[in-house]
Amino acid sequence: MKHKPILYTAVILAILFVILIVSAIGMFYYVFSIPEPEGLSLASWPHTFTDNFSIWIEEKDGSIGVKQIGVERLDEYGLWVQILDENGQEIYAHNKPENYPDDYSITELVEFTESGYENGNTVFISSVTISDRTLNYVVGFPYAIGKTMLYYNGENVARLSPFTKSIVFFFACVVVLVAFVYAFWLSRKLTTIINGIRSMAANQYTPLKETGVFSEIYGSLNEMNMKIRRSEKVQQETDRTRKEWIANITHDLKTPLSPVKGYAELLSDGSSLDLQTIQDYGKIILKNVNHIEKLMNDLKLTYQLEANAIPYTPQEIKIVRLLRELVIDIANNPAFSKRAIEFESTMPEQVIAVDSDLLRRAVGNIIINALVHNSVDTKVKITISNAANSKILIAISDNGNGMDETELSDLWNRYYRGTNTKERPEGSGLGLAIAKQIIALHGGDISVVSNPGLGTEFTILLPCGAGTN
Repeated sequence: MKHKPILYTAVILAILFVILIVSAIGMFYYVFSIPEPEGLSLASWPHTFTDNFSIWIEEKDGSIGVKQIGVERLDEYGLWVQILDENGQEIYAHNKPENYPDDYSITELVEFTESGYENGNTVFISSVTISDRTLNYVVGFPYAIGKTMLYYNGENVARLSPFTKSIVFFFACVVVLVAFVYAFWLSRKLTTIINGIRSMAANQYTPLKETGVFSEIYGSLNEMNMKIRRSEKVQQETDRTRKEWIANITHDLKTPLSPVKGYAELLSDGSSLDLQTIQDYGKIILKNVNHIEKLMNDLKLTYQLEANAIPYTPQEIKIVRLLRELVIDIANNPAFSKRAIEFESTMPEQVIAVDSDLLRRAVGNIIINALVHNSVDTKVKITISNAANSKILIAISDNGNGMDETELSDLWNRYYRGTNTKERPEGSGLGLAIAKQIIALHGGDISVVSNPGLGTEFTILLPCGAGTN
């Protein structure tokens, strides 16, 4: 595993070397080659062709001409030829362009040896001896071919050749050595990163020093480790709170089950009981069964809301009337009949689209929570008014015990139960969590402000929806 980065680097270097060689060959052919009918040839091919063309020049019946095979080659390659006598006068031509003369001076012939691409042709000159006559001939090629000559000191070049080979070999060794040193260094760095990831997975991570080329990666690993530890801490706290909540709800279920079981046994033991006693026992059993049912419904509802599985059926309703009836229902509850509950609306009746059952549940949970977690002389006020951005504001405030920062931070936790009641509340600890989820389902926001000894105020903002009636 440790040597894999070195192997990878060696493979990459080999691939780069092959690419370099192929690129050099391709560049060589791109610069030093020309396309011709039989394929791609070196740019020196026209000069070679011109020198070898002499074998196809012949004298027949006292006339100078070109053999049939030579003519065919000229036509095949799109070339032209012009044969000159000793005085530069044309004695034979084939395919010669009209813009080339019929005779040349010695100076013009010499210039042809260095001339470049002109009039759509590059011209090469050579000579042939026939019947003791030295004839010059010109061959024209339709290619832009450079004729730059390079002169050098052959003796010095021969002397430098072994030295140059040594230098090239030395630099090649240096490059290979540097590559392997770099691969070894890179291998160590990658091993550090891999070991860090493995130790993080094994929960044994030690923060890395954020220095060097890989400082950003080390920093990211350290940050990831902190987030994982933070997440684990939150998970542990959530698990602890969940266990406490399960213990509480188990106790709360056992509490109403005990009288249900006890009074059910009294009713079933066959003793003669008068009608009033039976009715009293039945009321006690029914009260506790209702309490158990409420606990189970709260538990079911919170998980339905979290999984988006709750039936949500918004309809247009009169929001002020809905909340007023909710407050009246709570005030008429025998458990809260002697409590101070006030309702106030500072806006005209307004119709909005909400799920009335869910919204009653959310606002009702907050109101009942304020009543349960405060003393009997606490005043609870519900206010509804218009807010900015076409929203409706519902405020539930009380002048009770209030909450500190610790309680506020856990308030929306579905496993959290308040600590301000002197007696154990007959609730599931899910009321406020359910309320927050329902308000969010309606596209609204809920917030809370509280101070110990001064009271608490919940604020709900709902979109107006259907408009004003």
